[in-house]
Parts: sequence; structure tokens; C-alpha cells
Amino acid sequence: MRLALHALTEELRRLKASGVKRVAVDEPTLASLRRAVREAGSGLAKPSVAAVPPEPALAPAPRAPSLAAVRAVTTAISVPVAATLPPAPVVSLPAGDKPTRWAALQSLVFNDSTCRANVRSGKKVVLGVGSLDARIMFVGEAPGAEEEIQGEPFVGPAGQLLTRMIQGMGLQRADVYIGNIMNWRPQLPVSGAGEQVGNRPPTEEEMRYCLPYLRAQIEIVKPALLVALGTTAAQGLLGFGAFKTLGEIRGKWRDFEGRPLMVTYHPSYILRNQSNRSKRMIWEDLLQVMAQAELPISERQRGYFLDR
Repeated sequence: MRLALHALTEELRRLKASGVKRVAVDEPTLASLRRAVREAGSGLAKPSVAAVPPEPALAPAPRAPSLAAVRAVTTAISVPVAATLPPAPVVSLPAGDKPTRWAALQSLVFNDSTCRANVRSGKKVVLGVGSLDARIMFVGEAPGAEEEIQGEPFVGPAGQLLTRMIQGMGLQRADVYIGNIMNWRPQLPVSGAGEQVGNRPPTEEEMRYCLPYLRAQIEIVKPALLVALGTTAAQGLLGFGAFKTLGEIRGKWRDFEGRPLMVTYHPSYILRNQSNRSKRMIWEDLLQVMAQAELPISERQRGYFLDR
């Protein structure tokens, strides 16, 4: 129960950090939430979710929300509008050099009927970018608002921060490869202007559909190691149920199909946690990545974000 409440609060904080001011919740979900709150016991103190006020606002509840209430709100944030997806595609790349195989993969992804059906009008399917000879591959969860417009992963505020992190490692964005588990932005209800309000993590089914395309990118690039950015990316690579909290596994080397995998926090974590301690945790993970990739590490780099 406590973990569920914590997960809900963290998701609302994440949405606020990305600029979302309201969360769309449909009326059946609100009715379910009100009913669950009325029936709730007094097991836990009520969590504060005022950081991202729901629309419409709910009257203050005198009791703690039940697990059913938490699930009701989480459902509104986490369950896609799309219907059940077809089986995951079987990706077969042609023989040839990397650019040839990459062009074939682009054609497969951009013409995938399921990917196209899950992209709203005027938006784009998103595939990874970067060097096809990169030693380091960063993996995120899914495109956001800016990404589905530009058709490139990590171009919003979190992406700009990731670029600075890469530069701190002594590299340029073009030196690495950046991809996502998902090739489309997971859908939520749209505003009156027709634009989606906020983001949600992809479902397990959505990630399973897109994972063959991520595997194909790894097959082409052949990076020396992978870096999973955040809980959802780690779940996509390691499997749902592989861990309970990101803190259990971050900063530790794992394996993804024979390649070293480092799990760390998503850059958006820093957007809402600006302390040197938070920055240092991620930087220590990246120092391990630099060492594994045999990149030079200066004393100055070793001392980044240490409290003085």
C-alpha cells in the first residue's frame, strides 16, 4: 500500500516537473475514486497530491484513500486509450553494412501499421538517433510532447539535461546512441485544443510490442554497453517484476542479452531534485559507465557534484 501511494505521488511529481499542471481523469474513474475514498479505512495518512491538481477537483476526503483509490487514479494515468495490441513484430534485417541495415529498420518502423495507428494526427513515430558506431547506448522509456513533434528522442527539457550529462562525460550527443523502449507517445485524453495533456509510462503490453525494434537497433549499433534511464526503461529491459524500486538496482551492472547494462535515474529526476546529492548519485553511475567504456576520467570529473 505504501509503495503504491509513493509510486502515485512520484508520478504526479514527475508530471509537474515536465510542465504538466493538470491530469485528465475521466468521470467513471472519478466515480470509482470517490467510492473508494468513502469506503477507505484509516491505515495510512493521506498523501499530498496537490502538486498536480486533478480536473475536476475532488473534495477533501476525511479518510486515507484505499488501495482501490490509488489504483483508480493510477489507471487514469497508466492505462492506454488504444485497444489491445497485436503480437510483437518479428524483425528480420537484411545483410549489409550498418547504414543499409539502418535504412531497412527505419522503413519497418515508420511503416508499422500499429505504430502509425498509435500516433496522433500531425505527430511522428520516433526511432533512436546517434552514432551507429557508438560504444554507449542510452535507453529511455517513450517519446514525450516535444519528441513526437520532432521525431527524435530526448529533445525536451530532460533531453537537454541528458545532452549536458553526455558532455560532462567528455562526449558529444552525436558520439553516443539514444533510443527509447517505445516508438510512439503513450496516449492520454486530449485537451479541448486537441493536444494530449501530460505523459504516462507505457504499459507492459506496449513495451513488449516495441522491444523487437529496440533489439534491432542494438543489433545494428552493437554498443559496448547500455544505460537504462529510469524505472520504466529498466522494466522494459529487465522485465516487469525484476525489481521493486529503482533504488535497489541503480548503480549496479546488470546484463541485457550479453551486454553490460547500467541502470540509473531518468534525467527528469534531476529536474525535480536539484540537490548536489541527487546529481552526484547519477554522476557516480556515469563514472562507472565511463570506466567500462574505457573513457578517460579526469580528477575534475571525479569530483563533480561533491559537497564541499
